[in-house]
Amino acid sequence: MDAFSKIIHQAVEAAGKSVVKIERLDANRQVTGTGSGFFFSSDGYLFTNSHVVHKGSYFNVMLHDGSVYPATLAGEDPDTDIAILKSTAFDFQPAQLGAASDLQIGQLVIAIGNPMGFQHTVTTGVVSALGRSLSSENGRTIDGLIQTDAALNPGNSGGPLINYRGEVVGVNTAMIRGAQGLCFAISIDTARLIAAELMKSGKVSRAYLGMMLQQVNLVPKLRSGLELKNKSGLFVTGVERNGPANKAGVADGDIVVSFNDQPVETSDGLFRLLDRDKIGQFQFIRLIRQNRLVELRITPSERVA
Repeated sequence: MDAFSKIIHQAVEAAGKSVVKIERLDANRQVTGTGSGFFFSSDGYLFTNSHVVHKGSYFNVMLHDGSVYPATLAGEDPDTDIAILKSTAFDFQPAQLGAASDLQIGQLVIAIGNPMGFQHTVTTGVVSALGRSLSSENGRTIDGLIQTDAALNPGNSGGPLINYRGEVVGVNTAMIRGAQGLCFAISIDTARLIAAELMKSGKVSRAYLGMMLQQVNLVPKLRSGLELKNKSGLFVTGVERNGPANKAGVADGDIVVSFNDQPVETSDGLFRLLDRDKIGQFQFIRLIRQNRLVELRITPSERVA
């Protein structure tokens, strides 16, 4: 086996036994949809997508060896497309969670899932971009996404995106139909935060700004001229009409660099600052507009489900 293939094989061996096929069942125990997921704790909790489990009454998980176990929904968050299931399974290996903050554009990543019903399918690619925002099928904007060209197909949703060490760096969520190599995963850093709230209360309540963002590097000359500590910022690619950002005066093309005087370099970093205590309270956001710093007052809201 060549060196490149060996790296992929070893990564899949490290994470493969954590991956499951998920069946969503209705009240009559009829299968209404399938997807992927993966165990992240030794007591049977697993990640998947909200759109995989949404409106399901019962759930089954099929392990790598073909055994099937029932699972219950611990909670879901449509805003980030994350859901947590709890299974009675016992013969599995939890995945090791990595850090999406360490990812670099061009880095090798591997997707594992069950596309089109083909169990434990492996695809590879690279990180194409970081900090993407994407409008989901239900119209919600999902922030902080990892863009990759590792092929995803229906059924991959909820499976892990792993690095060469077999550590999970993302939860696969979507691909753009009709496009080639435009696939997306939710940052595992965001997924960790969501999981903690879902396992505690079954739901997530966080402040919301209503912006579509893309992580970009800041050139040294601009950083020096504006006396910024940031090496990167969040480029505003879209502002939701009548949302908090729109009302505050944020515009397409602005680059967000701080929130309440705390530097912001990634969507995950901004997400951590938007806890429920910020809802309905005046905050300050600093951004670059036409090569100068602008500070705006913004009032985050709570997104209505």
